[in-house]
Amino acid sequence: MKDFIEFIRTRGVVGFAVGFIVGKAVSDLIGSFVTDIVNPLVGLATGSLGDLSAMSLQIFSASVNYGKFISALITFFILVGVVYMFSKVLRLEKLDKPKS
Repeated sequence: MKDFIEFIRTRGVVGFAVGFIVGKAVSDLIGSFVTDIVNPLVGLATGSLGDLSAMSLQIFSASVNYGKFISALITFFILVGVVYMFSKVLRLEKLDKPKS
């Protein structure tokens, strides 16, 4: 048990777990933002019935749900932007620390 606790301490497993949990929470938050705020606004702007994800194209018996794809794409770009901004902020904090 002692070796296991030392492994967790030295390998940063706890930090990784915290990062994973925070990342999931941020992903859920951005997903909700896109689904509940962005999609209805874009849907209204494009003439859909208020929901971008409901937009689809019927080709014979197949339904192409391009609105869901556009919604996932918006979520992806916002999430990548948030991750990029966090990485820039963390990198700046690291560089600004005075050397001892």
